[in-house]
Amino acid sequence: MRREQAKSKIIATAILIAALAPTFTPAFAYIDPGTGSLIIQSVIGAIAAIGVTIKLYWHKLKIFFSGRSAPTEPALTETIHSESKDPQTNNQSD
Repeated sequence: MRREQAKSKIIATAILIAALAPTFTPAFAYIDPGTGSLIIQSVIGAIAAIGVTIKLYWHKLKIFFSGRSAPTEPALTETIHSESKDPQTNNQSD
């Protein structure tokens, strides 16, 4: 369902850009070196932010695009629960 919504948004955006493209006119504007530097910094920062975001969510993105469900880790949750039920670890103040 989400993929269909994403595809329809992309298609709608493409149609809007294609419809507005003939109305674009030249700006005849001057971009000084400071503005050019700001634009370059913004592009590099955006690329770095996208890279870090992909790195942080790589596993979730991989599962999303592969169409599989997320693997569960019952051994880890059992270990956490068994540690909290251990009377020796809960009563260390004795």
